[in-house]
Amino acid sequence: MSGGAGAADSGPGDSGSGGVGPGGVGPGGVGPADFALADFALAERVHAGLRAEGGTVAVAESLTGGLLAAALVDVPGASATFRGSVTAYATELKASVLGVDEGLLAVHGPVHPVVARQMAEGVRKLLGATYGIATTGVAGPEPQDGQPVGTVHLAVAGPGGSLVSSPRLSGERATIRHRAVTAALELLVGRLPSGTPTH
Repeated sequence: MSGGAGAADSGPGDSGSGGVGPGGVGPGGVGPADFALADFALAERVHAGLRAEGGTVAVAESLTGGLLAAALVDVPGASATFRGSVTAYATELKASVLGVDEGLLAVHGPVHPVVARQMAEGVRKLLGATYGIATTGVAGPEPQDGQPVGTVHLAVAGPGGSLVSSPRLSGERATIRHRAVTAALELLVGRLPSGTPTH
Protein backbone atom coordinates (compact mmCIF):
# COMPACT_ATOMS: atom_id res chain seq x y z
CA MET A 1 0.00 0.00 0.00
CA SER A 2 1.43 3.34 -0.93
CA GLY A 3 1.12 5.55 2.10
CA GLY A 4 -1.35 3.07 3.59
CA ALA A 5 -4.25 5.00 2.10
CA GLY A 6 -5.03 3.23 -1.13
CA ALA A 7 -6.94 -0.01 -1.41
CA ALA A 8 -5.15 -3.14 -2.52
CA ASP A 9 -7.84 -3.66 -5.09
CA SER A 10 -7.37 -0.28 -6.72
CA GLY A 11 -5.27 0.36 -9.78
CA PRO A 12 -4.83 2.39 -12.93
CA GLY A 13 -7.97 2.84 -14.96
CA ASP A 14 -10.21 2.47 -11.90
CA SER A 15 -13.29 3.60 -13.73
CA GLY A 16 -15.37 0.48 -13.31
CA SER A 17 -15.43 -0.20 -17.03
CA GLY A 18 -12.22 -2.27 -17.02
CA GLY A 19 -11.95 -3.71 -20.47
CA VAL A 20 -15.62 -3.83 -21.35
CA GLY A 21 -15.91 -3.47 -25.08
CA PRO A 22 -18.55 -2.01 -27.38
CA GLY A 23 -22.07 -2.88 -26.41
CA GLY A 24 -21.00 -3.57 -22.84
CA VAL A 25 -19.62 -7.00 -23.66
CA GLY A 26 -16.38 -8.09 -22.04
CA PRO A 27 -13.94 -10.91 -22.81
CA GLY A 28 -15.62 -14.19 -23.60
CA GLY A 29 -18.85 -12.46 -24.61
CA VAL A 30 -19.94 -11.85 -21.00
CA GLY A 31 -21.16 -8.32 -20.37
CA PRO A 32 -22.55 -6.34 -17.41
CA ALA A 33 -26.12 -7.14 -18.45
CA ASP A 34 -25.42 -10.87 -18.07
CA PHE A 35 -24.07 -10.39 -14.56
CA ALA A 36 -26.96 -8.07 -13.66
CA LEU A 37 -29.57 -10.68 -14.57
CA ALA A 38 -27.84 -13.43 -12.60
CA ASP A 39 -27.16 -11.18 -9.62
CA PHE A 40 -30.76 -9.91 -9.54
CA ALA A 41 -32.05 -13.47 -9.31
CA LEU A 42 -29.55 -14.28 -6.54
CA ALA A 43 -30.39 -11.07 -4.67
CA GLU A 44 -34.09 -11.97 -4.84
CA ARG A 45 -33.24 -15.32 -3.22
CA VAL A 46 -31.24 -13.53 -0.52
CA HIS A 47 -34.11 -11.22 0.36
CA ALA A 48 -36.65 -14.06 0.26
CA GLY A 49 -34.49 -16.11 2.62
CA LEU A 50 -34.00 -13.18 4.97
CA ARG A 51 -37.72 -12.40 5.04
CA ALA A 52 -38.48 -16.03 5.82
CA GLU A 53 -36.32 -15.91 8.95
CA GLY A 54 -36.95 -12.28 9.85
CA GLY A 55 -33.29 -11.48 9.19
CA THR A 56 -31.29 -8.60 7.76
CA VAL A 57 -27.97 -8.16 5.95
CA ALA A 58 -25.20 -5.55 5.93
CA VAL A 59 -22.35 -5.30 3.43
CA ALA A 60 -18.66 -4.38 3.75
CA GLU A 61 -16.95 -3.88 0.39
CA SER A 62 -13.47 -3.17 -0.86
CA LEU A 63 -12.85 -5.05 -4.09
CA THR A 64 -16.40 -4.57 -5.36
CA GLY A 65 -16.64 -0.89 -4.43
CA GLY A 66 -20.40 -0.76 -3.90
CA LEU A 67 -21.48 -3.24 -6.57
CA LEU A 68 -22.65 -5.82 -4.04
CA ALA A 69 -24.79 -3.33 -2.16
CA ALA A 70 -26.20 -2.08 -5.46
CA ALA A 71 -27.17 -5.62 -6.47
CA LEU A 72 -29.04 -6.08 -3.21
CA VAL A 73 -30.91 -2.78 -3.34
CA ASP A 74 -31.93 -3.32 -6.97
CA VAL A 75 -34.59 -5.72 -5.69
CA PRO A 76 -37.91 -4.01 -4.90
CA GLY A 77 -38.65 -4.13 -1.18
CA ALA A 78 -34.99 -4.44 -0.23
CA SER A 79 -35.43 -1.93 2.60
CA ALA A 80 -37.15 -4.63 4.65
CA THR A 81 -33.99 -6.74 4.87
CA PHE A 82 -31.01 -4.60 3.78
CA ARG A 83 -29.48 -2.61 6.65
CA GLY A 84 -26.77 -0.72 4.78
CA SER A 85 -23.19 -0.91 3.59
CA VAL A 86 -19.66 0.34 4.16
CA THR A 87 -17.28 0.73 1.23
CA ALA A 88 -13.95 0.60 3.06
CA TYR A 89 -11.67 0.98 0.05
CA ALA A 90 -8.81 2.56 1.97
CA THR A 91 -6.90 0.10 4.13
CA GLU A 92 -7.03 2.18 7.30
CA LEU A 93 -10.85 2.32 7.13
CA LYS A 94 -10.99 -1.44 7.38
CA ALA A 95 -9.47 -1.02 10.84
CA SER A 96 -11.00 2.26 12.04
CA VAL A 97 -14.55 1.66 10.77
CA LEU A 98 -14.93 -2.11 10.53
CA GLY A 99 -12.62 -3.14 13.37
CA VAL A 100 -10.18 -5.24 11.35
CA ASP A 101 -7.04 -5.94 13.37
CA GLU A 102 -4.35 -3.38 12.58
CA GLY A 103 -1.59 -5.90 13.17
CA LEU A 104 -3.16 -8.29 10.69
CA LEU A 105 -3.33 -5.54 8.08
CA ALA A 106 0.27 -4.52 8.76
CA VAL A 107 1.58 -8.06 8.30
CA HIS A 108 -0.64 -9.46 5.57
CA GLY A 109 -2.21 -6.41 3.91
CA PRO A 110 -5.92 -6.02 3.15
CA VAL A 111 -6.19 -8.99 0.76
CA HIS A 112 -6.37 -11.89 3.20
CA PRO A 113 -9.11 -14.35 4.21
CA VAL A 114 -9.04 -13.29 7.87
CA VAL A 115 -9.42 -9.66 6.80
CA ALA A 116 -12.54 -10.63 4.86
CA ARG A 117 -13.91 -12.47 7.89
CA GLN A 118 -13.26 -9.56 10.22
CA MET A 119 -14.83 -7.14 7.74
CA ALA A 120 -18.00 -9.25 7.63
CA GLU A 121 -18.11 -9.56 11.41
CA GLY A 122 -17.41 -5.85 11.81
CA VAL A 123 -20.15 -4.62 9.50
CA ARG A 124 -22.64 -7.05 11.01
CA LYS A 125 -21.97 -5.56 14.44
CA LEU A 126 -21.68 -1.96 13.24
CA LEU A 127 -25.00 -1.94 11.39
CA GLY A 128 -26.89 -4.32 13.64
CA ALA A 129 -27.62 -6.95 10.99
CA THR A 130 -28.31 -10.66 11.24
CA TYR A 131 -25.69 -11.31 8.56
CA GLY A 132 -22.62 -9.42 7.41
CA ILE A 133 -21.00 -10.06 4.06
CA ALA A 134 -17.63 -8.76 2.86
CA THR A 135 -15.43 -8.63 -0.23
CA THR A 136 -11.72 -7.95 -0.62
CA GLY A 137 -9.24 -8.84 -3.35
CA VAL A 138 -7.24 -7.73 -6.38
CA ALA A 139 -9.20 -6.85 -9.51
CA GLY A 140 -6.21 -5.57 -11.44
CA PRO A 141 -4.97 -4.61 -13.86
CA GLU A 142 -1.72 -5.07 -11.86
CA PRO A 143 -0.88 -7.33 -8.90
CA GLN A 144 -1.01 -5.60 -5.51
CA ASP A 145 1.22 -6.27 -2.50
CA GLY A 146 2.45 -9.50 -4.05
CA GLN A 147 -1.08 -10.78 -4.62
CA PRO A 148 -1.91 -11.79 -8.20
CA VAL A 149 -4.86 -10.39 -10.10
CA GLY A 150 -7.95 -12.48 -9.44
CA THR A 151 -7.16 -13.16 -5.78
CA VAL A 152 -10.49 -12.74 -3.99
CA HIS A 153 -11.65 -13.36 -0.43
CA LEU A 154 -15.33 -13.30 0.50
CA ALA A 155 -16.90 -13.82 3.91
CA VAL A 156 -20.29 -14.16 5.54
CA ALA A 157 -20.79 -13.70 9.28
CA GLY A 158 -24.05 -14.76 10.90
CA PRO A 159 -25.66 -16.36 13.94
CA GLY A 160 -23.92 -19.65 13.21
CA GLY A 161 -20.44 -18.16 12.89
CA SER A 162 -18.37 -17.03 9.93
CA LEU A 163 -17.53 -18.61 6.60
CA VAL A 164 -14.80 -17.54 4.16
CA SER A 165 -14.54 -18.39 0.47
CA SER A 166 -11.45 -17.63 -1.61
CA PRO A 167 -12.23 -18.16 -5.29
CA ARG A 168 -9.60 -17.42 -7.91
CA LEU A 169 -11.37 -15.34 -10.53
CA SER A 170 -10.24 -14.66 -14.08
CA GLY A 171 -10.97 -11.96 -16.62
CA GLU A 172 -10.40 -8.24 -16.87
CA ARG A 173 -10.97 -5.81 -14.03
CA ALA A 174 -14.71 -5.29 -14.46
CA THR A 175 -15.30 -9.00 -14.99
CA ILE A 176 -13.48 -9.96 -11.79
CA ARG A 177 -15.44 -7.41 -9.77
CA HIS A 178 -18.79 -8.60 -11.15
CA ARG A 179 -17.86 -12.25 -10.65
CA ALA A 180 -16.96 -11.45 -7.05
CA VAL A 181 -20.44 -10.00 -6.52
CA THR A 182 -22.04 -13.15 -7.92
CA ALA A 183 -19.84 -15.39 -5.76
CA ALA A 184 -20.63 -13.33 -2.65
CA LEU A 185 -24.37 -13.57 -3.25
CA GLU A 186 -24.06 -17.32 -3.78
CA LEU A 187 -22.12 -17.62 -0.53
CA LEU A 188 -24.83 -15.77 1.39
CA VAL A 189 -27.66 -17.76 -0.21
CA GLY A 190 -25.92 -20.93 0.92
CA ARG A 191 -25.77 -19.70 4.52
CA LEU A 192 -29.44 -18.84 4.81
CA PRO A 193 -31.63 -21.55 6.38
CA SER A 194 -33.87 -21.55 3.32
CA GLY A 195 -30.99 -21.45 0.87
CA THR A 196 -29.24 -24.18 -1.03
CA PRO A 197 -25.48 -24.36 -0.33
CA THR A 198 -23.46 -23.32 -3.36
CA HIS A 199 -19.99 -24.30 -2.06
